[in-house]
Amino acid sequence: MVQNDQELDLAGGVVPSYFSDTKDQLSFPMYKTLEEAIIEQKPDVIVDFTIPEVVKQNAEIAIRMGVRLIIGTTGLTQEEIAHLDRLAKEYNIGGLIAPNFAIGAVLMMKFASMASKYISHVEIIELHHDQKLDAPSGTAIKTAELIAQERKEIKQGNTDEKESIEGARGGEFHGFRIHSVRLPGLVAHQEVIFGDQGQTLTIRHDSINRESFMPGVNLAIKKIQSISGIIYGLEHILD
Repeated sequence: MVQNDQELDLAGGVVPSYFSDTKDQLSFPMYKTLEEAIIEQKPDVIVDFTIPEVVKQNAEIAIRMGVRLIIGTTGLTQEEIAHLDRLAKEYNIGGLIAPNFAIGAVLMMKFASMASKYISHVEIIELHHDQKLDAPSGTAIKTAELIAQERKEIKQGNTDEKESIEGARGGEFHGFRIHSVRLPGLVAHQEVIFGDQGQTLTIRHDSINRESFMPGVNLAIKKIQSISGIIYGLEHILD
C-alpha cells in the first residue's frame, strides 16, 4: 500500500529477529530496533502492527523521539491509552490507535451503536485466526464500549441460568456477552446480534484478507499530521 501511493515513502521496517540474509532482496532498509530506524531514517510516522507485549514501549519511544504513530496492535488498556495521550500532548505529537482499520468494520461498530438505542438485548460474536493473542478482540471491546454508551445496563438472560461448561456463555460486559472464536482459515470477522420480541437483527462484517485494512491505514497516516494527542478509533477521522 505504501509503495503504491505516490504521496508516501517507505522509510524502513523494524523486525527484532531480522537477519540480513535477504537484505539485498528488499527495496527498503530493515532494522532490529525502533530507535535505530528512527535515528537513521527520521520518519514522519511509524505504523505498529506488533504484539501487545511491546506496543506500549514502541509508542513511548516514538513519541519521545518526535514521531507520530499509527497503532493497529490491540491489547492496550484504557489506562495505558490515557498515559500515551498525556505523553503525546506533552510532546505535541499525534497518534491514532484503532482496533480495526477496515472501513466496513468501523461502520459495523457505528451501526451497532445506533441499533442499541432501540434494541437493548445484544450479544457479540467475534471470529479470528488461531494465532491471535488477545481475546476478546479490540474490535469487540470497542463495539461493546460504544453499545454501552447508548444502552442502559441490564442483566440479560435467565437469572437462574447455569453453565454446565465454564465459559459457555462467553465473557460478560455491562450485562451482555462477548464470544471469541479462534480457528485457522479465519482472518477477522464479527457479528453483533440484537434480539427483541419476535425479531432479531444481525450486523456482520468480514475481512476476507488483510488488504481490507489498508485504506484505513492510509487514511490514518495522512490525517495524523494535523492531530495532537492520541485518538482511539478510526471513526474519529472519517469525514
